Amino acid sequence: MSFSWQLVLIALLLYVMRMFGITAGYHRYFSHRTFRTSRWFQFLLALLGLSAGQKGPLWWASHHRRHHLHSDTENDIHSVKQHGFWHAHVGWILSSGLEKVDYSNVKDLQKFPELVWLDKYYYVGPLLLVFILVIVGLIAQALNPQTPLTPAALIVWGFFVSTTLLYHGTFFINSLCHMIGNQRFNTGDESRNSFFMAIVCLGEGWHNNHHFYPASERQGFYWWEIDPTHWVLKVLSWFGLVWDLKGPPSEILKAQPTAD
Repeated sequence: MSFSWQLVLIALLLYVMRMFGITAGYHRYFSHRTFRTSRWFQFLLALLGLSAGQKGPLWWASHHRRHHLHSDTENDIHSVKQHGFWHAHVGWILSSGLEKVDYSNVKDLQKFPELVWLDKYYYVGPLLLVFILVIVGLIAQALNPQTPLTPAALIVWGFFVSTTLLYHGTFFINSLCHMIGNQRFNTGDESRNSFFMAIVCLGEGWHNNHHFYPASERQGFYWWEIDPTHWVLKVLSWFGLVWDLKGPPSEILKAQPTAD
């Protein structure tokens, strides 16, 4: 299988699309309910997040809400401070006992049977993506037998390479964003802001902002803090697909920072 920039572009495109499913869907919507949407678009967000291979929306939201409740304490399942970098980055998800969903803190999501179904059969998302990549590869080969976009190449780059990058990008928020960066607000934990991670994770790098006021959909609180996830959600709001995008209150923006 030869190298092709087309395959790299597809891997990056699928990375961005599925990262949006995590940042806008799993994180800002399902975990924090920072904006509102219709039931059908909620389902699409869940399906897009599902394709990232990070289990279902209820599982993801339940563990994330627990993280915020116990951030950097002994009850935080992925704290660098408590468990070290490796465990915070990826070791926690390999630990036993995390397969089940704690429904006690996601009852607002549990009332939607389609979300419960997707959460139970979370592997449907990755399998559907692989199926689509195979179909695209077969069509590409039929149109041009010399194309590098074969089903096997698309699975390797579009799924495996893209998913690996996606996993590490997401997990760096748990690890690096509690180690490296600036602490603008005193949050009582080690959450930090990182411009680099904001690029890698479509705005999620403003992690100290987020921990200070997690009810805000916009995580880049100030105009110079890039937040691509917010930009896309803002555009979607113009078409009525999402609405009531919550931002930080004015008193938050005027708060005296501890560092920057």
